[in-house]
Amino acid sequence: MPESSPVGAAVLADDPLLCKMELPLRAVFYPLGFAVEISTNSQAVLDAARESWSGLTQRHSSPMLRIGFAITAGESGDCPPAPVVRAHRQMLTIVANLENQAVCNLGAGYAYAWLTHDTLRHRSYLRYHFIEAIALILISNTYATAIHAACVSRHGRGVLLCGDSGAGKSTLAYACARAGWTYTSDDACYLLRTTGRPRVVGNSRQIRFRPSAADLFPEVRSRAITPRAEGKPSIEVPTSELRGLLTEDEAPIDYIVFLNRKTSAGVDLVPFSKTVAMRRFHQSLFPEDEVQQLRAAALQRLSTAEVYELRYDDFKDAVDRLERLTRGPSASLSGPSALASATA
Repeated sequence: MPESSPVGAAVLADDPLLCKMELPLRAVFYPLGFAVEISTNSQAVLDAARESWSGLTQRHSSPMLRIGFAITAGESGDCPPAPVVRAHRQMLTIVANLENQAVCNLGAGYAYAWLTHDTLRHRSYLRYHFIEAIALILISNTYATAIHAACVSRHGRGVLLCGDSGAGKSTLAYACARAGWTYTSDDACYLLRTTGRPRVVGNSRQIRFRPSAADLFPEVRSRAITPRAEGKPSIEVPTSELRGLLTEDEAPIDYIVFLNRKTSAGVDLVPFSKTVAMRRFHQSLFPEDEVQQLRAAALQRLSTAEVYELRYDDFKDAVDRLERLTRGPSASLSGPSALASATA
């Protein structure tokens, strides 16, 4: 089989399960600093992976994770639909349609995907839904605990910005970065399973915005929209193309801030229950086995961080209030009711 050639009909007839496919092309990448080997029969897959992770080096001495991508001939030039993800215990599937799907063996740190040659033409879709998604799923099961949060830091103190989709995590994280903060992640952080002060890693090389962010930040306008990103279109911008940003892939966590955008004027930072915060983090854990226990233990270290709710309607005021928080204890709220709420 020539390099970069998709599997044709003759091969499919001889091997209907595609279990004999050769994947002669291999390369090792380091998403989030963890080693991931990709094997495939298409150079386009490795090119897409390099677009995501070129220049990243190994930061964590952990056993290598492995992903196979088998590319077949395709019948349509259309972009596949957003995949459906399902999981049970140590098995997880990512299914877009009959010809584009993946199976992840979480316990083994291995995944295998079958994609069509036509799908490779949609590079953003390929990277977002399969290459990056599979690698992050394996990493978050084996070496780190995924947290739905943005991360920025200031004065040596890291802040997790938490909230539901649409709460403004990416936008506020970027607003902080424009004001001189160090940017680590826009939407997903990975809590390292280490002892001591909690630390997270993130993809500091890009920011994904909602299309509405173009109304707030002129530099985001005229950017391409990533197709079918979980049904929520997004604008992907490399941080290297955003002037003056400070970035760091890893950050300590001192504060956890849940975002609450409101319509009334003003900004307010109030204590938030650690019990409720930990419950929210634990709700996203799977599967229910020994891996979940490791994740839960990692999350427990977050309980050393101070937890707040930020109520705001203006990004500049929100950034200013977070700035006061990271300057130290003098910015903390006072009064007996605040102390009681923070430790509840």
